[in-house]
Amino acid sequence: MALRVIGSGFGRTGTRSLKLALEILGFAPCHHMEEVFRNPQAVPLWLRIIEGDHGQLADAFEGYQAQVDWPGAHVWRASMDAFPVALVIHSTRPPESWWKSYSKTIMKLNRLYRDMPLPPHITAMMDAMGPVLSESTFQGHPEDHDTCIAALLRREAEVRAAVPEGRLLVFDVAEGWEPICRFLDVPVPDRPFPHLNQADDFWAVLGGEPA
Repeated sequence: MALRVIGSGFGRTGTRSLKLALEILGFAPCHHMEEVFRNPQAVPLWLRIIEGDHGQLADAFEGYQAQVDWPGAHVWRASMDAFPVALVIHSTRPPESWWKSYSKTIMKLNRLYRDMPLPPHITAMMDAMGPVLSESTFQGHPEDHDTCIAALLRREAEVRAAVPEGRLLVFDVAEGWEPICRFLDVPVPDRPFPHLNQADDFWAVLGGEPA
């Protein structure tokens, strides 16, 4: 099984809701950072990918039909090459809303995770993702409002420039089913679009928010 959908959007752009939506639409399972945190065996593979061994992508996504969120979103260009018929969904969110969510979750976790009682494989994954976020993504300023929002907007511009028309959907989960179903050419489900992953849900996966 090869990926049918590549997610290029940052974490905290509705990726957990998008994951569930894709699974409801038949693109299951969908890869997400939560999958890595729950699967210690996946971490060594992702460490190699983050270091640049993109030949491991087929193994990392074996059994998955879709991918959203980090770490996969960090290697979206390589995934486009590895899975040339996969469609790309770029999840987006109003910048200030994204910053509010990011600063209360991923940013805080990146600052404090070494002092948290996390399983060793999650700590190892965070050790690898720290430089990805701090340096590669946010240019050395992962806690600066303007720098982070500029990175969010830059990623969307890069995706729009790189992905051919017809292969890309820029999608805000607030838009609901219609755009994504039209893009994927699937029927609209007879159920509400899922809206998940508030800050409390984010921290629950990690055993609770640190003080």
